[in-house]
Amino acid sequence: MAVVVASGSAVSTAANTKSSDQVSGQYQYVGKGKFTLIALGSATGMNITCKVGGVALADDTAIPYTGTAGTIDASAHVVTSQVMPGGRVELFLRNTTGGALTTDYILYFEPM
Repeated sequence: MAVVVASGSAVSTAANTKSSDQVSGQYQYVGKGKFTLIALGSATGMNITCKVGGVALADDTAIPYTGTAGTIDASAHVVTSQVMPGGRVELFLRNTTGGALTTDYILYFEPM
């Protein structure tokens, strides 16, 4: 069964800035398992970084899915899904545009 490591709805990121680490609490350090990151940006120009144990699953990758109508869909908005050996989990958002943008995201972890 998967658990949510981090999630956010309409998380605003100011123009040309990088967010703080979005992962906090008990899931900052995890063991081996499958990580699935889904994300939906309000417009093009949002990038996402997800690292587990220092290994990048997504390294400042442009979020390919955009839209302000509807909801995030776990089957349609997958940025990455991979089994990792575990370690410290980090998640950052970066806005590359001149205006504030929002992002919906969920990072799932399935222990193995």
